[in-house]
Amino acid sequence: MTRFIHDQFAKDYLEELLKDYGEVKASEKVSGEIKEIDVLFTPAKQQNSNLQILGLLGKFAENPAIIEPFRNPAASDEICDCILKLLEVKALLRREAKANKTKLQDSEIPKLWVLTPTISETRLSSFGTIQKQGWSSGVHFLPEALRTAIVAIHQLPTTPETLWLRLLGRGSVQSQAIIELQALPLNHPYQQATLELVYNLRENLRVNQELEADDRELIMRLEPLYQRDREQAKEEGRQEGRREGRREGRQEGRQEGRQEGEQDLILRLLNRRIGEIDASLIEQIKGLSIAQLENLGEALLDFSSVNDLEIWLNQQSI
Repeated sequence: MTRFIHDQFAKDYLEELLKDYGEVKASEKVSGEIKEIDVLFTPAKQQNSNLQILGLLGKFAENPAIIEPFRNPAASDEICDCILKLLEVKALLRREAKANKTKLQDSEIPKLWVLTPTISETRLSSFGTIQKQGWSSGVHFLPEALRTAIVAIHQLPTTPETLWLRLLGRGSVQSQAIIELQALPLNHPYQQATLELVYNLRENLRVNQELEADDRELIMRLEPLYQRDREQAKEEGRQEGRREGRREGRQEGRQEGRQEGEQDLILRLLNRRIGEIDASLIEQIKGLSIAQLENLGEALLDFSSVNDLEIWLNQQSI
């Protein structure tokens, strides 16, 4: 079964997208029979305007949210379990407010977003869902008191606003979203991190022997993209290496040029001060560092003979 691989990907993915905008708790346990909320999100008190970059997902994150992504179409019982988790969280918040002698505000109670790759009209009808004005097609709301919406990912319009949710779809819906993800500008804040998560999903699926048709298709879809990005990363690494080499070469060239200039100047000054010097002394001078050459330039003003130069050079080797 690869469902658990996809479940972990969905949790990691949603946490990566939402962590800049509030507190994200993955696999949060709730009371009653031990149940886990896939993602419990609490927005930061200071609303972040960049949340709009996440489109429809960002709209979900404007308020406290429980997000329950399903790899396979969510069954009626599974949706009911999600609603039960929401009610248990609400009961916990009420108990905490009572203990603190405060009033629980409606805005503090999370809303539940059930993300399902597909769902039948019959199942939606059985929950009495409606579509609200101002919301994308594919977002089906349960009665108001339940604070719940079922998001049918396959019904979402193919727009930038829904991209981050369609990446959790299946088959052609997910494949199209991956193409759009790859086409985002390289400086997009979530492109590279999301691609890395998708590539990790690919690696985890590749080692599994019992792949569904959708998973095999996903791996095939990702293979050329993965190879291309890895080659691009290698090429960028090579180019950076060449740029670094050129920078170091220019630096070394400037250093050598400065050193040779200092040597020529010192030799000319010595010739004027104490006369022509032999080749062995010239070699010693050429072996001096720039700092030593600068010190020699000051010291030679007091030289009166070659012997003074020899004494000074001998002191440098001590």
